[in-house]
Amino acid sequence: MSKFGELIDVEIPVLLEFYTEWNDQSTSMHPVLRDVAAALGDKAKVIKIDVEKNEELAEALRVKTLPTLIVYKDGEMKWRQSGEQDANTLISIMQKYF
Repeated sequence: MSKFGELIDVEIPVLLEFYTEWNDQSTSMHPVLRDVAAALGDKAKVIKIDVEKNEELAEALRVKTLPTLIVYKDGEMKWRQSGEQDANTLISIMQKYF
């Protein structure tokens, strides 16, 4: 969990996607997240977290639905949504926290 703290306790916004490889909605988000990461460049981080490899973290954050998207800034949760989102929506949300 201390590694998670290091990931989110940064001055730039961090978009986390909780997913599994067997969940179609999760895997369909991968190209969207690549587009978001490319559009935001070094102004933000985009991180995918496999819930099967990070069960404790997913439980601690009460991730029930996949994909679950969460934005952190300075170690604080700013936004959270379950289900698919399009790239433009995610980019707009991230830009609020620059």
